[in-house]
Amino acid sequence: MPAKSPAQALIDKADKKANSSAGWFSSTSTKFEEAGDLYQQAANSFKLEKLFKEAGDAFAREAECREKCNEANEAANAWWNAAKAYKKSHPDREAYLIRSSSVPHIFLVVAIQALTQTITHLCKSGRFRQAADREKEIGQIYLQEFHDLSKACDSFIRAGEWYAQEDAAATANACYKDAADLLAELDEFPQAIARYEQVADHSLSSALTKYSVKEYWLRALLCALALNDLVTVRRNMTKYSNQDTTFLSTREAKFVNALVDAVEARDIDLFTAAVGDFDSVTRLDNWKTAILLKIKKNLEHTDQGLGFGGLT
Repeated sequence: MPAKSPAQALIDKADKKANSSAGWFSSTSTKFEEAGDLYQQAANSFKLEKLFKEAGDAFAREAECREKCNEANEAANAWWNAAKAYKKSHPDREAYLIRSSSVPHIFLVVAIQALTQTITHLCKSGRFRQAADREKEIGQIYLQEFHDLSKACDSFIRAGEWYAQEDAAATANACYKDAADLLAELDEFPQAIARYEQVADHSLSSALTKYSVKEYWLRALLCALALNDLVTVRRNMTKYSNQDTTFLSTREAKFVNALVDAVEARDIDLFTAAVGDFDSVTRLDNWKTAILLKIKKNLEHTDQGLGFGGLT
């Protein structure tokens, strides 16, 4: 019979401690504190062996022990350590996805569950900034690994709200902007417009961030164009120019006005020229390319098969 690894020996010792009776001279709380310490040692030992799934399981059992003796901060840390370990076990995902390409990686699902437990403890103890960090992490997993835009969006909005209430305005705005981008990808354009305007309003209040407002307004206006709602586009152009009188002179505003002219005329050639002119100076990013393609589809019933500005 092969000898047990140091990590497994610690797990056995921790299990024995957790399942033991308290005895005359020790309390139940003490028993779980000691078991938690042993599970933590076992988890770190598994990490040294690069057995990250086993490390995650050990940290999760530590967290349960910390909960049983009402150590909320320690439980939050243990759940977070569990999540990090489960995420570390993910590099074998290629082999996993070859077997089942449509099924999310089980260890990432468990990592999200562990992060959710972390957040619960952090919120109970009023540590909302840290809770926001973990919620943002969940959003990134949903976006990057599962490509679940809706769940990622929900997490970014929740994280943004917690950052905002902790006066971390810049970080909150970054989350709201990411959420707005995803809402637009999901064709939820009115909600995306509202989020872009929220970020722009906050950015206007600071000289350090005011320069970025024209980008947020451009995105909001493109969303309105994707809705084929020229009334909203014009109304919002007026509103934005009232908030910042320099906006109408920017390349972004002139670009939108050129697009409006093309959409109003149902002229894809004009649309092509407007996009090409803008792209020649300011390269279109993937988000703008995608939404411009959506706007183009609203024109295709009059000019089938025509492309524009490097878009296909």
